[in-house]
Amino acid sequence: MSEKIRVLLSEEEVDSRIREIAAKISRDYAGKEIHLICVLKGGVFFTCELAKRITVPVTLDFMSVSSYGDDTKSSGVVKIVKDLDQPLEGKNVLIVEDIIDSGRTLSYLIDILGKRKPESIHLCTLLDKPERRVRDVKVDYSCFNIPDEFVVGYGLDYAQKYRNLPFIGVVELGEN
Repeated sequence: MSEKIRVLLSEEEVDSRIREIAAKISRDYAGKEIHLICVLKGGVFFTCELAKRITVPVTLDFMSVSSYGDDTKSSGVVKIVKDLDQPLEGKNVLIVEDIIDSGRTLSYLIDILGKRKPESIHLCTLLDKPERRVRDVKVDYSCFNIPDEFVVGYGLDYAQKYRNLPFIGVVELGEN
């Protein structure tokens, strides 16, 4: 089995939209500090690009949550692989995710983090697949709604490959 990658969103489109979302976040959080929680591994590329463009003070922490394994479909089982290093009490938290599809992972994460008494919790994603939703999550900042295709690049992977692509591509599986 071999994969081909078809460009869905170019590097320029992604960069432009991240600038727009960062400007909106900066306006919405004017006069406040924002605590970004990067959901690893996929979210790291987006989080770094977003953080560089936010103009209000930013602190940053990382969390690793797994629900995929090496498959192209969510397993539905959410597991915390790496928890946060810093407490959230009183902070304006912005969870930064690479992609939201079923909503299971983010619903779980918002519930868990909400119990840690942050001032606020909001959600920002690079990619959103709203038609795949099985759990309702409020996405406050979304760069792109995309069709129900398996995508890679800009941090998203297929079996740990393709994270480093500077664009968003669709994996097209084929036979050798």
